[in-house]
Formats: sequence, structure tokens, C-alpha cells
Amino acid sequence: MHVRATVLFLFLSIATAIDLSSKSEFQAYSNSSSRILQFDLSHGYGEESQAEQIPLVSNYTFPLAFHSTFSLKAVPTTVYRPKSHEAVEHARLRSLYDAQSEPVEWVETEVLGPDVTDRHTLGQLARMAANAYQLPWRDSWYELDPSWNINTSFPFGWDNDEDGFRGFVFRSRDNSTVVLSIKGTTLQGPTSNKDKLNDNLLFSCCCARVDFSWVFSTVCDCYSWSALHRRCDDPCLSAALIKDSLFYSTGVRLVNDLRLLFPHADIWLVGHSLGGSLASLLGSTFGLPAVAFEAPGERMAAQRLHLPLPPFQHGVGLPRVPITHVYNNADPIPQGVCTGITSPCAQAGYALETRCHLGRTIVYDTVGRLGWHVDVRKHTIRELVLNVLDLDGPWPDGEDGEEHDVPTAREEIDCVDCFKWEFGHFNEDK
Repeated sequence: MHVRATVLFLFLSIATAIDLSSKSEFQAYSNSSSRILQFDLSHGYGEESQAEQIPLVSNYTFPLAFHSTFSLKAVPTTVYRPKSHEAVEHARLRSLYDAQSEPVEWVETEVLGPDVTDRHTLGQLARMAANAYQLPWRDSWYELDPSWNINTSFPFGWDNDEDGFRGFVFRSRDNSTVVLSIKGTTLQGPTSNKDKLNDNLLFSCCCARVDFSWVFSTVCDCYSWSALHRRCDDPCLSAALIKDSLFYSTGVRLVNDLRLLFPHADIWLVGHSLGGSLASLLGSTFGLPAVAFEAPGERMAAQRLHLPLPPFQHGVGLPRVPITHVYNNADPIPQGVCTGITSPCAQAGYALETRCHLGRTIVYDTVGRLGWHVDVRKHTIRELVLNVLDLDGPWPDGEDGEEHDVPTAREEIDCVDCFKWEFGHFNEDK
């Protein structure tokens, strides 16, 4: 059965159990331009999808006796969306294959997006990002609000261990808001190999080639290395990024299905680490608000994927994408400093070298406030949720001595990736 038929079957199952037209179950209160959104997990059934299709719905069901809500703050958010998603893909492929640019028409619109100045909202979204790593009631599953009781969940990607692209979809009671939560890297598990492939393709400077002592397999053959230069062939690298194993293309199909199912809903994306970067790339493609937790820099990946991006901000030179990154400064991965052959990342076979992010970034100064040292163990979503986002009291915000419950989100204006490498068309000379 085609994946859209599978998802529509799920949607009809939900509709028979819950009156989607009822507004009495949905509450939206005005609070300093924020709205309080009440969410619940939806009940549905999945059918197995064919191997080449998106495994959107898992055959995993939960008891019907559970029901709950939780609250998030939402604010009016200006986004730029392509007038035609088909035009975006056509422009991307023309740039990729023919090295020719093609204009894309962007439409400015206003939607409800997550209030990233609200600590509770960030904490809830981070828990949702954490819950993408496992099914409910596992030891590491996070409860959301005190009133939260799981009725059922809407997982995707759990039917096929080989696929790798997994997570959960959360939705509001009246389907006005849908949150897509994308799983990040699993070090040991059925998705680990594809997770590592995507990490090394998207976030290494060139093919996960670190230095001459690198003993792990590279993910492409686009590099030229000598004592005098480090060169990376751009066309070769872009070609490697369009493989079917790349999670981005799977995510595009999934978001398209969600847009088909919920045409009038505000869709948000969240994720941790690799999942956060994917949420950002997809949010940039579709003009959807995204919050990425502790994600590696994805700005270079967007260029290599030849993603058409919205117009640049005047005087800043960065695209107007509705993306917010959140991390703590003791985590080396989003800062691109878990590098070098002696680093824990390289020792495990990961070349996570990029540090420049799309959108804006909220950085928690755990080094200054908590006395943490830079350590890859601070990269876990558990550390961020329990020891940073749940911590009371103001955080240092900038160099002027100000403090806020949530640090200010700022653009990474002067960020540069992979400055030791030279990029161009080098394979033509071979």
C-alpha cells in the first residue's frame, strides 16, 4: 500500500475516536502575545509499508485508557515559504546536476511557532526530541507535564530496523499544531550504521577524511590530500549527498505526507543532534519552525544539498529561516571542536567538524555558571534537559553582564567552516 494510503488510514482511525471539529477540547489563551497550546498523543494503527516507501506508521499500539494534555507557548512567527515545493526541488536538482541557478519565489506568511524565550516550552520540546529515541514506557522515556498520560503514540520508522529515519509525531487535539520529532544518532543499535553515514556525509569537511592516520572508512572519494593542500571536489561531494540512504530525502517525503494529512495545521520540527540538524534542514526547505537541540553545524550541509533558501536578511547575509538552535557550551559537537584524531568523536569513527548553524542560536553558558568542562558526555539530551533547561535561575546572556531565564537567540554572523580545506572542481584535472 502506498504510504499516503497508510497515513490516511491512520488519520481516519483517529477521526473516529476523537471529534476533530470540537473546539471545547482545545484551549488557546492570550498571554503577552503567546498562546497556550494543549496537545495530546493520537491513537492510530499502522500497516507495513513497502521497503522503498516511507515507514511512517509503526505497528506499535498502546492502551486506550490513557489520555493527557501538556502546554506549550506559541507566538506569531514570520516565515518564508516557497510558492511551489515542486519548483524548489527542480531548482535544487538543476543546481546540483547542471550547476545552473534558478530563481524560487518565496511567500512571506505568519504562523504560530514555538516561543523559544519560554523555558518551559523549550523543556517540553527537548523532551519530545528525547522521546524520538525510544518507544514509550522505556526507562529513558520522558514524561512531559504532570497531567501527561499516554493514550497512544504516532511513531514513524519503527517498522524497519534498516531504514534508520525514526521519530514521533505529536499533534494538538484539534490538529491545529503538529510536532515532528526526529531521532538523532544511536551509537549502538539497528540504525547506527546509517546514522554514522549521515553524520559523516553532512558534518565532515570532506568525506570524513580526518588525516593520514584515519583508520575508518571514508564515506566518499572526493578528497585530494598532500603535505601542501587539502582539496575537496564539490561536484563529487554533492553527488554523494543525493544517495537514497541520506535521511534528508526521506524527511522531505515525510513532511509532504504530514502537509497532506494536516493541510491547515502549523507544523513544527524538533530533534537532537543529527535529528536536530535534519529538523533544521527540513524546516528551511518548507518554511516550518524548527528547534534543534545540540545539533552539529548544518549550514554547509544546506549548501552541499543545493537547498534553495529564503531571501537574506539585510545587512546580515544569512537566509531568513525559522530555525532556533539550542546547546550548552560544554558540548563540543555543536561547536565543531570534537575534532582531531585523538578526539572521542574521531576515535569512534565520527568526523563532526562543522560548527556554523542556520537561523539563530541559544547558547547556555554551563562552563561559566556550572563550572562544566568541555566534554562529549555533555552532548546527551539527558544532560541538557535535566541539568540545563530544568535548572532554575537566570543564565548569563552575552558579554554585557545581563542574565535571562533563556539566553537570547543570536545569528552566527561571522562563522566559517572548514577553513583549512580548499573546495572546487578538482576531479576534472585528474
